[in-house]
Amino acid sequence: MADLARLQGLTLNGPVEHLVTAPVDCGNLTRFLTYIDVPLQVLQTPDALRRAARELVEDWSADDVVYGEVRFAPQLHGLRGMSQDEAVEAVSEGLAAGREATGVRTGLLLCCLRHQTAQESLAVAETALRHRDKVAGLDLAGDERLHSATPHRAAFDLAHTAGLPCTVHAGEAAGPNSMWDAIEVLGARRIGHGVRCISDNALLERLHRDRIVLEMCPTSNIQTGAVPSLAAHPAAWLLTSGLAVTINTDTRTTSATTLTGEFSSLREATGWTVEQEELVQAHAAAAAFAGGPAAQVRPRDAGSDTSAGRHQP
Repeated sequence: MADLARLQGLTLNGPVEHLVTAPVDCGNLTRFLTYIDVPLQVLQTPDALRRAARELVEDWSADDVVYGEVRFAPQLHGLRGMSQDEAVEAVSEGLAAGREATGVRTGLLLCCLRHQTAQESLAVAETALRHRDKVAGLDLAGDERLHSATPHRAAFDLAHTAGLPCTVHAGEAAGPNSMWDAIEVLGARRIGHGVRCISDNALLERLHRDRIVLEMCPTSNIQTGAVPSLAAHPAAWLLTSGLAVTINTDTRTTSATTLTGEFSSLREATGWTVEQEELVQAHAAAAAFAGGPAAQVRPRDAGSDTSAGRHQP
């Protein structure tokens, strides 16, 4: 990012790592998300997006990842006139270059954003469908404590109609109701984070019955205050309870982490075992949206939907 800023004539107001990496005691999701602002400033050209995507795949390879999914919001990269289509093309080209260089398989997801309008989310879904050969899924990201999922239903209905897999960030900054909305309103078969489910027995039963995947991110969950400590993280309990848990990085830059580091931290703090690591990786493989070992499509309660996971080393 420092190099991209230099090439683009941008001045960064401090050491780049201080501007883009959230502290451990960040406290809440709203503050955590502010650390994405500087990366967005330097990712406003196709060349920058291509480079970032290619280097991400190289980082995955160094982290022993064999299949990874990256998600981004193309509507945030138009400050200098780049269209959503151009942004998707650039990221796709970068991922392809990374795949060719490393052999790591990749999936690309586009993010609708909770704080944006229904029309803006619909435009993202339409972009995803125009690039169906490149885009593996649709996501809803943002602060669910401040913004409901309901206004974005039309975008997700469009995705379901086209058979595009969907995941939704929920149960992180807000309680179980945000997860119910993700499942029943948006038809999600994967939930980003989902740590708040432990307080709702009916929700736990639903997650177990429908094999809805929980994309859990321990380091990020501590930074945002979703859990008080790594030792208190519910991933191990949920896994033992039979839920489809996966372990993920959330954002390698903002959380300064790797997938290897996530598993290492879990081992040190909670006694996480090799068997648990293998089980969450099996869940990720079975739930992959594209390019993974066992991508699959399953019916939604009302309409149609798909199921997936996140990273597999």
